[in-house]
Amino acid sequence: MSASGGTKAIVAALAANLAIAVAKFVAFLFSGSSSMLAESVHSLADSGNQALLLLGGKKAQREATPQHPFGYGRERYIYAFLVSIVLFSVGGMFAIYEGYEKIKHPHEIDHWYWPVGVLVFAIIAETFSFRTAIKESNPLRGQKSWKEFVRHAKAPELPVVLLEDLGALVGLILALGGVGLALLTGDGVWDGIGTLCIGVLLIVIALVLAVETKSLLLGEAAGIEDVQKIEASVVDGATVTGIIHMRTLHLGPEELLVAAKIAVRHDGTATEIATAIDAAEARIRQAVPIARVIYLEPDIYSEAEAAKGPDPQATPGGPAHPPADH
Repeated sequence: MSASGGTKAIVAALAANLAIAVAKFVAFLFSGSSSMLAESVHSLADSGNQALLLLGGKKAQREATPQHPFGYGRERYIYAFLVSIVLFSVGGMFAIYEGYEKIKHPHEIDHWYWPVGVLVFAIIAETFSFRTAIKESNPLRGQKSWKEFVRHAKAPELPVVLLEDLGALVGLILALGGVGLALLTGDGVWDGIGTLCIGVLLIVIALVLAVETKSLLLGEAAGIEDVQKIEASVVDGATVTGIIHMRTLHLGPEELLVAAKIAVRHDGTATEIATAIDAAEARIRQAVPIARVIYLEPDIYSEAEAAKGPDPQATPGGPAHPPADH
């Protein structure tokens, strides 16, 4: 992902949410609408989440240390996971509690123009933020659907902002519907129902974010296209004749580890093999620039050994790739 693109989307969302949170809270004070209180807490939680994403991006830039030799790229995943926890607890659970209390003890909405006016303003501001996130995501999304982009993106910031903004827009519509029905019917229960729906929405989004960021924290391989590029770059047909097995792992959104056991000619000299490995590493980095940590282990390909299948005691490798000439 483009770091500048992700940061731009986060800053746009942060600015919009801070302004909206203040406006919603003022509207709550004047109207007593529980939907407005839930939405103000929602926007405040979103603001905190964007601050967490910015903090995670900053911490991930630290240099590698002897204790953390592969760097701190995964800090971005950790802070994205914290976002899901904040959204679930501060946003979702609070809204459900507030909605339940309002349904149990309903009261009419005072000064209706405050919540309605603020909700219209918030929808406009959130639309601007959502539009920025979409614009920054499109170059990275390519031909993928939005669902595929959110599920398979290795950089967590843009998917998080997209889901937050989408949830915010839907939540605002729910709040506007709850306030509108409460005003039309004179029954404050509708305001509580709208608040309850906002809480359920936030919890669903939080769970989706938690599942996706958990996968990133556990460690995801490179995408299919990058794997194919790496495989094509390794084999030169002269000294390196094939890939016996290979594994890739994202150390961070923009840093990839590549480890492979490669088949070399049995009559190759140590100098020839070392030169071929250096050349293969250079080709990999040219094809996939984020492949910054590369380990290539030379071996002699054996059809008999390959026929036995992967060795469960060996370093995980996957299916063997028969060399072009062995």
